[in-house]
Amino acid sequence: MTEELADELPAEAVEEAKARAATLLLAFRHGNQLAFDHELDLLLAEHAEREVTTLLAWIAAEAVRKAYAPEVGDRVLRAMARRAPADNGAVAVDEESADAARLIEAVAAGEVAEVRGLVASTADTTFLLGGLLQGVAMMLPLLPEGELTEITAELRRRHGGPGAHVPEARAGV
Repeated sequence: MTEELADELPAEAVEEAKARAATLLLAFRHGNQLAFDHELDLLLAEHAEREVTTLLAWIAAEAVRKAYAPEVGDRVLRAMARRAPADNGAVAVDEESADAARLIEAVAAGEVAEVRGLVASTADTTFLLGGLLQGVAMMLPLLPEGELTEITAELRRRHGGPGAHVPEARAGV
């Protein structure tokens, strides 16, 4: 067990700060501006920015240490510092990279590798899934009557978990 010094954070607070730093990094990495802003607002309201900033710096230093040889790490960090944007309050969001039409075509063709590739290459899958949802909504009026009920019943059967019993939609037909 580690010994806590008087001016150190308790171990529980460190673990909580690590989790918050990870949440902040994930939101930034995936281009989720709303989640990033929400978590940042919470941190600022609780005056926990110093702890989280320290942990973010530790995470970055660990990433550099693991990815680069010692003699290269400092050069990488200096290059990053030179390229840092002046306005760093926004996360990188690329709506154009989310090609929902290609995703729908790949799903329809059963091209698992292409679906995985599209999802993996989309920086923020929120836009991709939003486009997919929009496409599904546009297709719904084209379904024959009763098909939607059967599809949702099948989804509930598959994803309802143990004990989920949904009667067949066309049972009486």
